[in-house]
Amino acid sequence: METRNFDLPRYLAVLPLFQEMSPEELQRLALGCRLKRHSRGDTVFRVGEPCEEFHVTVMGQVKLYAISPAGQEKVIELVGPGNSFAEALMFTGKPYIINAQALADTLVLSVGKAAVLAEIERDSRFAMRMLAGISRRLHGLVHDVQAYSLHSGMQRVIGYLLRDLPEEAEDAAAFSLADAGVTPAASAQRRDLRVSLPVSKATIASRLSLTPEYFSRVLHELEAAGLIEIDKREIRIPDAKRLAGHKLQ
Repeated sequence: METRNFDLPRYLAVLPLFQEMSPEELQRLALGCRLKRHSRGDTVFRVGEPCEEFHVTVMGQVKLYAISPAGQEKVIELVGPGNSFAEALMFTGKPYIINAQALADTLVLSVGKAAVLAEIERDSRFAMRMLAGISRRLHGLVHDVQAYSLHSGMQRVIGYLLRDLPEEAEDAAAFSLADAGVTPAASAQRRDLRVSLPVSKATIASRLSLTPEYFSRVLHELEAAGLIEIDKREIRIPDAKRLAGHKLQ
């Protein structure tokens, strides 16, 4: 993808945050944006650097992570195409408190703080949309803390594999697919799922607060139980309902 030919206003228009903006507003916002291509392993930003913009992964994958005083890495979030990050921090006026790194060849769109503030002053509805996005991120972080505190390692791995199912289907309260409101036709379509691990098993393990060895052991236990089939980074789930039920045991 050639960045010089990238249609910024058109891309902004498909992001939930900007969908209600007029073409004129999108053109104006695009003037405060920049695109940057990162190779695998490149740093997007580091702890302590000024945060004067938020970011959207256009293509590729970005890892948000922290380093403990002992030098251990903790993956906080994996940000794929179409998802944004660092919105809340941008408004605090404080430097970055986490690191961001490209896990593959990645294109990142950065939206400048000045451009965002200008649009908020013009239309308060834009601020509400930003708040909604930040609230969704907060909800996700709270969900993560609950999982780390209340769920076993096995439950966390199964929850990750079923993350694209309706939330009810992977909830610890255990609804079946039908209970979760999925129609019989949709249920049949969902029975055989294929999950592609977007990054290394070590990175996913860190995201789930597990050791890489334990993460691999859980996958092999699930495979031995006939609940999944592993082919390198491709995982086939023959029966999602059965796997979800195993999460409760």
